[in-house]
Amino acid sequence: MENAWTHTTVLLGEAVDALLGQVPEALADSTASPVYVDATFGRGGHSRLILSRMPSGARLIAFDKDPDALTEAATITDPRFAIRHQGFRHLGELPQASVAGLLLDLGISSPQVDNPARGFSFRFEGPLDMRMDTTRGTSVAQWLAHAEVDQITEVIREYGEERFAGAIAKAIVARRQARGPLSTTTELAQLVADTVKTREPGQNPATRTFQAFRIFINAELEELQQALEGALKVLQPGGRLVVISFHSLEDRIVKQFIAQHAKEVYDRRAPFAAPQVMHLKALGRIRPGTAEVAANPRARSAIMRVAERTAAALKVAAWCA
Repeated sequence: MENAWTHTTVLLGEAVDALLGQVPEALADSTASPVYVDATFGRGGHSRLILSRMPSGARLIAFDKDPDALTEAATITDPRFAIRHQGFRHLGELPQASVAGLLLDLGISSPQVDNPARGFSFRFEGPLDMRMDTTRGTSVAQWLAHAEVDQITEVIREYGEERFAGAIAKAIVARRQARGPLSTTTELAQLVADTVKTREPGQNPATRTFQAFRIFINAELEELQQALEGALKVLQPGGRLVVISFHSLEDRIVKQFIAQHAKEVYDRRAPFAAPQVMHLKALGRIRPGTAEVAANPRARSAIMRVAERTAAALKVAAWCA
């Protein structure tokens, strides 16, 4: 009998409240149907609530790379819903200024972590895979079979913020030369545990290394940056950008991106020239409440940031008038 791995959506109500907070001004006096985007469908928690609450004439487009997510999406029969087997780096391919609200729920879902066959967790014996999309790309095991010490070190240090990155990388290559490459999650977890002699209380020694390899093999931070740039293109004036992140590397990118585009920039060399207008207005940051964290400990690190697309073109016109 096949196991059922469940997922509890983090900040479910808060995210949908923020996404559907208001009708973008581009639609206020229009008969056009708003389009919302759930760029990380996962197991559909956010999408189902969006569908139940969005205007009857609206449409919802979802994105996901995971074949299991597409299987789950197929159970949704609402004709207003469609899903694309793509990562959210492809957001910018949507028509310009066509989206009334965009949600990004970053990281991995509980079914991905809890299914040993996916290779994301050091808690279970499984293949050392970690690909979000199992139909394409290179697994962690395949990459580690050939990667050099310096490259492995850089990945663990940059994406895992691991101070023992060099020692772990050397141990991985030494193991490969002595007994062949690593092929399972437990082999990697044990190697890291044997190499890292000290660790924060309550944290498995392999936590940072597994995070680093997952982020690297899926190009998660690069894809996030591309998605945020795409959001500026596809969001309508007044459209909402809602991003939920689960570790500091993701949140730093989101925070800096919103800050960068939420201010007017003046060219000191041309003091009478129009400023570079701001494209976003930051609306705030939300953390899960104590009740949600108690019910779902995986929510404890979540941070949700909300921004709104400004009417940049109108500001330029007004300045130049």
